[in-house]
Amino acid sequence: MYIHDLSPVPGSTHVDKRKGRGHATGNGKTAGRGHKGQKARSGGGTRIGFEGGQMPLARRVPKRGFNNIFAKPLDTVNVSALEKFEDGSVVDAQALLDAGILSKCTYGVKVLGNGEITKKLTVNAAAFSETAKQKIEAAGGKAEVV
Repeated sequence: MYIHDLSPVPGSTHVDKRKGRGHATGNGKTAGRGHKGQKARSGGGTRIGFEGGQMPLARRVPKRGFNNIFAKPLDTVNVSALEKFEDGSVVDAQALLDAGILSKCTYGVKVLGNGEITKKLTVNAAAFSETAKQKIEAAGGKAEVV
């Protein structure tokens, strides 16, 4: 087999329609746009989200509060997941990634207080919930904000 023998699988390709190239093509004159109207004009059509003059959904839905578009979303880890580590070890984002507890850590880690911890660990994270901090310190460890 040579490169000149190769051809696409039958039915996988099709010939493009040649719009506005005469009656013989089947797409002459109006070129498939019909007669007159907004969609027949050059540059015609509506913008994204336009609902024919009806109040668009994006404006009908009530909006409340403040959404910070620059917020850096932290990855969360529960206290129960920290039981994986040996007593006295230092736990940070890299250690969590290496242990397979986190698959990615773009902006930092927040430790949440779900579950129990019995080991004395030094935990370095971007943020802690109040209960997580209490549980880590109750087990004799340290909760350090990095």
